[in-house]
Amino acid sequence: MKRVVLFILVFAAYSLQAQTAKSLFYLGADSSRFILTEAGAAYLAALPLRCIQQEYPNKINHVAVSDSDQLQTPKSLHPAFFGCFDWHSTVHGHWMLMALLKLFPNLPKATLIRKKINKNITPEHIAKEAAYFNAPLSKSFERTYGWAWLLQLQKELLQWQDADAIRWRNSLQPLCDTIVHLWMQFLPKQTYPNRTGVHPNTAFGMVLALDYARATHNPGFEKALVQSAKQLFLNDTNAPAVWEPDGTDFLSPSLEEADLMRRVLSKPQFLQWFNRFYTKAGLQHLTILPVVSDRNDLTIVHLDGLALSRSWCMQGIAKQLPDTDARKKLLQRAAIAHLNTSLPHVASGSYGGEHWLASFVVYALLQ
Repeated sequence: MKRVVLFILVFAAYSLQAQTAKSLFYLGADSSRFILTEAGAAYLAALPLRCIQQEYPNKINHVAVSDSDQLQTPKSLHPAFFGCFDWHSTVHGHWMLMALLKLFPNLPKATLIRKKINKNITPEHIAKEAAYFNAPLSKSFERTYGWAWLLQLQKELLQWQDADAIRWRNSLQPLCDTIVHLWMQFLPKQTYPNRTGVHPNTAFGMVLALDYARATHNPGFEKALVQSAKQLFLNDTNAPAVWEPDGTDFLSPSLEEADLMRRVLSKPQFLQWFNRFYTKAGLQHLTILPVVSDRNDLTIVHLDGLALSRSWCMQGIAKQLPDTDARKKLLQRAAIAHLNTSLPHVASGSYGGEHWLASFVVYALLQ
């Protein structure tokens, strides 16, 4: 009989850390998925809700072309996505709020969520965002991490029949079209992948892009992504997983690659590839929980995100492995442990983690 696991996440309005001590998860044998309660959704939604219109502090990633250009504020550069410390965090903060509102339309702050998103996502604001990407020195802006989250945001909206969602996705589509066009230009000239554990990671970006291409029935984009994924990763063997993580990783280079390849290969093909890709020692090494020594440090706190992204990769990869494969249970158990280790720290009181980690939690739960 297939062994499966049910995790029911139960949040309360008080301290997430205290609640964790009382067991956030219920372990059963019904399904291999996480179920988020409305109380939990409200708790998580409060984090990006506070910052999607918080302009400062802000890490501006802008190439100035003149003295006057240097004086622009985050909001003047990016009128839709200027909050949450940086552009990509604002984008996936919007995605998370929409995903939660889609699941729980009666969230206590649903009206406020809609009000803030209505203010940010307008045709005028998105037109300016698209124009930014079309500037000669900005075509690589947020490539490909921010690109990927924008497409994830639009994918969520396209799968939601809600009057506001329809208006938001109509406003967003020109920017998404711009991003797809830029990606299609970039794929043929990407000779080598970025195997980093931070934003430029090629595999992570392609995962979300591929999901978008398939959801929107865009065969040209899908074909280009699949071809590129195979060209860049198909011949990889003996991944140096024992070198992971780097000190600022929030993505696992090897697990993200495997999470991509399970999407572009059939199950038998993926199993053959996976057998060549990981040594036993390498895969076992990735089950060791990352140590986060200082959650007030803007980059060390990335390691909480690493635990969450490892969790969703491990769950997805495990689904592709045969029930008789010992690695399946190894990855499932490790996925539980990784999620459990970082959940208590999502609301740590430090803006360095609070402006983005909740999105990683929700993405992990929805996988």
